[in-house]
Amino acid sequence: MTFARPVHQSILGSLSGIPSWITSTRAEAPEDVAFCSGAALNHLHLVLEREDVPQALLRDRLALRAAEACVAFSGRPERAAELRDAVHLLRPGDLPGPAGETCLEWRRAAERPLSVKALARALPGAEPGQIATWLDAGCGPPVTRAAMVLEAVQSDAPRAQAPALVLADAALTQALGWPHLVPLLAAGLKRADLRKRGCDLRLACHRGLIGSAVEAVRQAADLTRRAAHLKAVAPKLRAKGAGAAVEIFLTRDAVAPSALPLPDRAARRLCDRLVELGAVRELTGRDTFRLYGA
Repeated sequence: MTFARPVHQSILGSLSGIPSWITSTRAEAPEDVAFCSGAALNHLHLVLEREDVPQALLRDRLALRAAEACVAFSGRPERAAELRDAVHLLRPGDLPGPAGETCLEWRRAAERPLSVKALARALPGAEPGQIATWLDAGCGPPVTRAAMVLEAVQSDAPRAQAPALVLADAALTQALGWPHLVPLLAAGLKRADLRKRGCDLRLACHRGLIGSAVEAVRQAADLTRRAAHLKAVAPKLRAKGAGAAVEIFLTRDAVAPSALPLPDRAARRLCDRLVELGAVRELTGRDTFRLYGA
């Protein structure tokens, strides 16, 4: 699959302006589904090339969405709010629990440039050599390669659904030439899809990627607007360390005040000030143990 590169920014138009025929057409034939998924990935590819898109923040938000899907596949009840708590309210020495560990795997996989070494850090239960072998199991076009890697990992480790999906996204990312893993497949697949094999699994991956790529474009548009507003209000912040704090908000889905490079009280005041300015949102609805994000 070869992606066209824009010759001018105006070619993209609105970030969220993904062609309606991609989402409105109910493709049934395998070749039509594959065509639509390729078109959706092509549009996402162009969006990811834009300098104004907060790439790290987008990947972290998509990692949360992928983790939520994987936790649901395993039959656990945790959703986005609980996963954020499990990851961002950890104290030194605490264990994140199974759901929190799944979320951490996805976040670690998406935060560093893609490599076998980075994937091994993200997936502590997999050896680098085994990861390389699984990635080599895929060949052909990007989605076919991803489906083959997904099948290979699940055949060797049937209970490792989250690592299998991480590595499938890694294979897709490699094939598309993206520098960082972009979590897509998990959120687009259904639990029953993970039991499919061969052509049926490839078709499910194509179908799932249509919806997940469209959602990634929508998230990119939303986060780009929010990031622009956050950067615009940054000069109004007088707290020492406010600039570094803003950079953290531009890279993480959720932030606890304790993660900011300010004293506790100053960090909480800064978060409240950013909420007043409409630059970030309080994500929990609680009076204590709050989390904030763009």
